[in-house]
Amino acid sequence: MNVIAVKQDLAAGRTRISGEGASQRSARMMISSAGRRVSLLRCFRESAQNLGIDLDIFACDLQPEWSAACADADKFFTAPPAESDAFVPAMLEICEQESIGLIVPTIDTELVAYAQAREQFAAIGTSVAVSDLPLVTMARDKLATARFLAQAGIASPRTAAAADFLVDQGGLSFPLLAKPRGGSSSRGIAVVENETQIRTLEAKEPYVLQEILEGPEFTVSIYFDSEGQLKSAVPHERLRVRSGEVEKGTTVRHSLLEEMARQLAQALHGARGALCFQTRMTAAGLPSMFEINARFGGGYPLAHQAGATFTRWTLEEWLDLPSSATAEWRAGVRMLRYDDAIFL
Repeated sequence: MNVIAVKQDLAAGRTRISGEGASQRSARMMISSAGRRVSLLRCFRESAQNLGIDLDIFACDLQPEWSAACADADKFFTAPPAESDAFVPAMLEICEQESIGLIVPTIDTELVAYAQAREQFAAIGTSVAVSDLPLVTMARDKLATARFLAQAGIASPRTAAAADFLVDQGGLSFPLLAKPRGGSSSRGIAVVENETQIRTLEAKEPYVLQEILEGPEFTVSIYFDSEGQLKSAVPHERLRVRSGEVEKGTTVRHSLLEEMARQLAQALHGARGALCFQTRMTAAGLPSMFEINARFGGGYPLAHQAGATFTRWTLEEWLDLPSSATAEWRAGVRMLRYDDAIFL
């Protein structure tokens, strides 16, 4: 029997028919600012294979020739800086030319741009896996995040803008944890013990100051469906961290963290797809949330291996397939990250 090609809207995937009535849907997606996210790319490949989807995974980065994930992708592109005016037009052009139906952002700096331009991408048939603009704007700003958590009644460390602290300490006392207000990946974090150190940091960019919590650190990976309903919350303990990403971790059943996830879900509006939040335990053994990431977290592969396959659920929603999203996952799954290499 000759192969018959039946082409549908590429944004929703294609259907290929060959042999005795066999059919396979094919689709194209882009992992944006792919960097080192090889594990995330391979989670999408595995999920597509399990769904019977012939998925082409494209990737982009500032210097794709030096990106491991771009090297592992089916095709890669050079992208402008995410915060430049050229970023969205360039990505629109690539998506239209390559018939890319789904974009998955991976870094904080591009989330606002994608959220602002979501309707522009939809107009060319490309879905963007990003939450609504007010949510990603809040999560991008550590001071706004602290204020949101306080207003929602969610336990969080006491936080102040560094500039405000220099005028009125407001009950905070040294030593304090200093973080760039718009930072990510642990960039620029420092412990400060006097006002001189704060002024030195604040001269470079706006900082926030937080009380220091010494207890165990956890990330909770959370998934919201297209209606903004929380479908899964998977805590893991961050036993060792490198460059802001968990290197050694274990999934844990923790009722207080799972309740915190439900509390956050009630307070958030416009959450879509994969997000995560980070906490530390107080001296009393209670979780205190200090960060929300409105994207796939670096530790997502651990939740994936525990059975919370966010990548599969993302593909199902994009391609209008029955959802398999579930709150069931396995505790005690351990991740031991190590360095690997791709040779070209």
